[in-house]
Amino acid sequence: MSARYVGCCRTAASGRSAPGGSVASSCEELWSERNAIFKAAGYCFRTPQAIQAFGNTGCQFDDEADVPLSARQREQVAQIRTTERQLGCAR
Repeated sequence: MSARYVGCCRTAASGRSAPGGSVASSCEELWSERNAIFKAAGYCFRTPQAIQAFGNTGCQFDDEADVPLSARQREQVAQIRTTERQLGCAR
């Protein structure tokens, strides 16, 4: 995960304003980063928002658990989800 997102979100989670944007924009950036990882690995999105943002062209996996992510990518996704929870981002 990019250090830029970690830095912004830890600050926001502590109750101060996030540099360069609101918590909402941080949530959107985290959502985009997390889903870009899944898109690159062939995940087939289900929500209209994700389909509109990423599309399903070339997708191969309907279940996130089946997506072939490296250990590093799985750790990135876990870190992003933790930060999303800390910020109270919508799921």
